[in-house]
Amino acid sequence: MKVTIIGGSGHIGSYLVPRLVRAGHEVTNISRGTSKPYTDGPEWQQVHQVSADRQQAERDGTFGDRVAGLKPDAVVDLVCFTLESATSLVQRLRGEVGHLLHCGSIWRYGHSLKLPIREGSDSAAEPFGEYGVQKNRIALMLQEETARGGLVTTSLHPGHIVGPGWHPVGPLGNLDPAVWQTLSAGQPLRVPGSGAELMHHVHADDVAQAFEKAIAQREAAAGEDFNIVAPTALTVRGYADIAAAWFGHAAVLETVSWERFREDTSREYAESSWEHLYRSHCFSIEKAASVLGYAPRYEPEQAVFESIQWLIDHGRLHVARPLGVPAG
Repeated sequence: MKVTIIGGSGHIGSYLVPRLVRAGHEVTNISRGTSKPYTDGPEWQQVHQVSADRQQAERDGTFGDRVAGLKPDAVVDLVCFTLESATSLVQRLRGEVGHLLHCGSIWRYGHSLKLPIREGSDSAAEPFGEYGVQKNRIALMLQEETARGGLVTTSLHPGHIVGPGWHPVGPLGNLDPAVWQTLSAGQPLRVPGSGAELMHHVHADDVAQAFEKAIAQREAAAGEDFNIVAPTALTVRGYADIAAAWFGHAAVLETVSWERFREDTSREYAESSWEHLYRSHCFSIEKAASVLGYAPRYEPEQAVFESIQWLIDHGRLHVARPLGVPAG
C-alpha cells in the first residue's frame, strides 16, 4: 500500500514510518525538512522524502494538490490543527484517496465528569482552549464526512506523548525541569490542588502501533474515533512517588493553593499545570482494543522512565542523583 504521512519526522512519525516500512508499505513523508526523526534505522533509507511548507502551501492553495499528486492509498495527517486546514484537505482528497487518518488529541475533551472517558459518551465536559476546540471540531467533521458517504476517515486521539528525545509532561503537569531536580534531591515538591488529579500518557510507539493497525483495518476504522493512551493513568501524587523512587527517595510533597503555586512558578509552567490538572483525564482504550486490536506495550511510568533516562544520558536534564532501575 502507498502511504503518505504528513509530518512524519516528529514524535509519532519517528516510530510510525519505520513500522510501515517493515510492514511492506511504500512510504512517503511530507515535512518541512528542518528536523531529523527521533529514531534512526535502515527503514528511513526506503522512505520517499517530500519537502513542503504546509502553511505556505495552504495559503497558496496548492497543498491538497501536492498530497493528491502522490497518488496514495492512505494519508496520515499528524500535523493538522484547524478545522479549515482539515476541511480543505478532505475536499481535495475526496474520491482520490482510500483513507485519511487524522491525529487528534485527548484535549478534544474538557474536564472529566465520569471516569474512564469513553468515545461518544457524556464522560467529559465540552472542550476549552483553541487547540482542544479545533481538534474536536475536526474529529466531528471527519465522522460526518464518512457517515454521509464521502472520504473514509479515522481520527486517533493520543494522550500526553512520551518517548526518548523530548521532555515528558511531568508530575505537576508541565515541562519544568526543576521538578525532576527537586524529586531527585529528595526536596519538598509543592503540589497545587489535591494531588489526586490525573494525567494520561502514552508512548509514541504505542500511538504509532494504533495508526498502523487502523491503516491495516480500514473498514473497521472507517468513520471512527479512538482514544489512544497507556493502559493506566497517573495521579499527581502517584507519579511523584514513582519518580522519586527512581532516585532512591520517597517523594516529599507539600500541598499548596493554586495562588501560592503561581507565585513560585513561571507563568508558562503554571498555566500548563492548570490546563493538565484541571482536565484530570483518564481514558478507556476498550474501543481501540476491541476494534483495532490496540495493545499498548508501555505503562505510563515505563514510558516516562525511558524518556528521563535518555534526557539524562544526553545531557539534556541535570539531576541530583543517578537514575536507578524502576521497580516492577
